[in-house]
Amino acid sequence: MDTFIPAPGQERPYPPPTRTGTVAFRIPASISPARELSETFYAIWGNLSHKKIPLICLHGGPGIPHDYLGPISLICSDYGIPVIMYDQVGCGRSTHFPEKAEDASFWTPKLFAAELDYLIRSLGITTYDLLGHSWGGMLAAEFALTQPPDLRKLILCDSPADMRTYARVTEELRAMLPAEVQDALASGRHEEESPEYQAAVMQFHKMHLCRVEHGFPLELVKSFAGLAEDNTAYVAMNGPSELHVTGALRDWSVVGELARITERTVPGGVLLINGHFDEAQDACLLPYFIRVGAKVKWVQFALSSHMPHLEETEKFVRTVGAFLSTHN
Repeated sequence: MDTFIPAPGQERPYPPPTRTGTVAFRIPASISPARELSETFYAIWGNLSHKKIPLICLHGGPGIPHDYLGPISLICSDYGIPVIMYDQVGCGRSTHFPEKAEDASFWTPKLFAAELDYLIRSLGITTYDLLGHSWGGMLAAEFALTQPPDLRKLILCDSPADMRTYARVTEELRAMLPAEVQDALASGRHEEESPEYQAAVMQFHKMHLCRVEHGFPLELVKSFAGLAEDNTAYVAMNGPSELHVTGALRDWSVVGELARITERTVPGGVLLINGHFDEAQDACLLPYFIRVGAKVKWVQFALSSHMPHLEETEKFVRTVGAFLSTHN
């Protein structure tokens, strides 16, 4: 696992969105009694009035803006499938709530599921496919468990079904790093902002987050810059880094509920994706494969880690495009 094998990365540009906008989203009273009014920023590639079913993409983090998912828009270019991306509340160009940093009852999957549901209804979408990356896949799984009537296909990319398993796997991966990197990560457990800790996290990222040869893609750099500007949601739900999951999601799991995702609730089936070098190793995704009641296909990208859409973009677009285009 410690041999560096670079991935090809992106091989062509992708177009700008066809349109962007915002929808007003009022926080449900069940999450915040103040019912704050927020805005959700979205970007659309293609035409939603087109006969093809749109793909809605959920970014990771929580709190990492959608920009790093940009190359997935090539699915619109290549297959004519409308693609929708958006910044979840608390990050990017959507409304931020830094004053909620200590409010654990606010930063919950329930908040983001409500936002997704409202966005779908606001855009007038009747039938859709859902793709979630990392935390976005966890959110997509949570959303699918509500059995929304208009969901057709579900794509879970690099997403754990259980955070305790994920924590164990990342500990195993960390143990394969050079001793000095492990020491910096251990000593930084209570001083996460130290340069030594951040450098050690970056070393882990280069092995298990994005294995492109000449530095992180600009889209990922932009998303990380957005996280650095406001990490409220990330710290509250995840923690200081993916190596120290101390936030509200530390005990999150959907393993016992996955049988409720059936051929009736997701009639087009489920596609699982991860990379050979992924921080979300096979053990993290395995419950989706063996417990989901719908049809499930699993594709692993041999040269990728946690971001196959940035590491093996062309193969990723073909894989997802073919899955979405298959009639079932």
